[in-house]
Amino acid sequence: MSTQIPFDNSYARLPERFFTRQPATPVAAPQLIIFNHALAADLGITPGAEAELAQVFSGNQIAPGAEPLAQAYAGHQFGGFSPQLGDGRALLLGEVVSPQTGQRFDIQLKGSGPTPYSRMGDGRAWLGPVLREYLLCEAMHALGVPTTRALAAVSTGQPILREAGPLPGAILTRVAASHIRVGTFEYFAARRDTDALQALFEYTCARHYPTARDPVMLLDAVIARQADLVAQWHAIGFIHGVMNTDNTTLSGETIDYGPAAFMDGYHPVTVYSSIDRHGRYAYDNQSRVIVWNLAQLASALVPLMPDQDEAVAVFTNQINAMPDRLLAARARRMGAKLGLDMADAGDQGLLDTLLKMMQDHGADFTNTFRALAETGHAPGLNAAAGYGDWEKRWQTRLQALPGAQARMLAANPAFIPRNHRVEQMISAATEGDFAPFHRLLTVLQTPYDTQPDAADLQAPPEPHEVVKATFCGT
Repeated sequence: MSTQIPFDNSYARLPERFFTRQPATPVAAPQLIIFNHALAADLGITPGAEAELAQVFSGNQIAPGAEPLAQAYAGHQFGGFSPQLGDGRALLLGEVVSPQTGQRFDIQLKGSGPTPYSRMGDGRAWLGPVLREYLLCEAMHALGVPTTRALAAVSTGQPILREAGPLPGAILTRVAASHIRVGTFEYFAARRDTDALQALFEYTCARHYPTARDPVMLLDAVIARQADLVAQWHAIGFIHGVMNTDNTTLSGETIDYGPAAFMDGYHPVTVYSSIDRHGRYAYDNQSRVIVWNLAQLASALVPLMPDQDEAVAVFTNQINAMPDRLLAARARRMGAKLGLDMADAGDQGLLDTLLKMMQDHGADFTNTFRALAETGHAPGLNAAAGYGDWEKRWQTRLQALPGAQARMLAANPAFIPRNHRVEQMISAATEGDFAPFHRLLTVLQTPYDTQPDAADLQAPPEPHEVVKATFCGT
């Protein structure tokens, strides 16, 4: 049986200046590493044999109905505006409509060769970042966080050159609610192409926000989704690493896992990304950055408003109100980790005191909250001054909140993709051993379950295992 993908492509029907049509650059000897059969079934995809899947998801074979194209977009990267970025190493094959939900999804190859937007790059990806993104986005999905998904990973059979020397090449197939970014709107706003901006606005509303009748309503809806998304990141100790506007989606999904990481020891200024030298995208800064990013979206929407002076005033009010929405979303998510409903005046103080003790003692973020959920006690904080008093006050508060432990267990994962385990997995896969990848993936598919056989994957890194920096996959 050949692979059947029920393509129904809408982005390809937008004006040609939205993208460049082109096929993938063929690779030498593609081999399937992994295929997400459960996701394929949800998308209505019927997979063929492994050899054919490798051909299709390497880009060597164009599946019937696919219309490969590289999307154009701009973006603010670390605060500086780049008027043209675009899919430098990715191709949108097309879209499918899930027979399960009726929702439309993009299917995109990542690492499929150069495009007109490659900016001197080779358009390729090496195995490490492909497996890293596959693992992290599937883990995020299992954690309940809106995210792109991974459909397939394919090795290319040919090395690619990076600073470390030749490395095995690979291609990821990414699934997304769409790849529309804040930077997509910035691209046309920078060119003063109001017609294209209007077309993009109408397309985005039809696809993601059908009740939004004007740019004000669209911005409000995007703010709501992004505020909750970043609050969810905070609640699991996730640090995106490159929160540029081209990595901020209109759909409200987490996208692009280059230097993304999960905190081990809690500290609000934690940074892993090797390119984030000044901490712009540190753990605690993510709430501020998302406000800045959506201010750029608001600026790009101004030309669509009939009275632009009034639009600036309205959009400014929306952006200025966003920090309070973020604080409320974050308090709700973080409160749930302690079983609190944040309705009592002392709830925020309980949370803040715990976090300060965790920071001062370098307590593991994930394991501390999971221990509190399971046992009502955090062994790692026994030596913290005031911990005993804090625990008594917290337990007293929980007595007024029936079902608190169930809420805590649902809010506190036992397993996350720990940085040192991810790096160990990549090292093994580079040598041809994919067993650590498959084991990690299996455990992370049920992150809230107690899994005694995987207790080693819960442990923080030993001093010699600590990952101090993560890197973009380009």
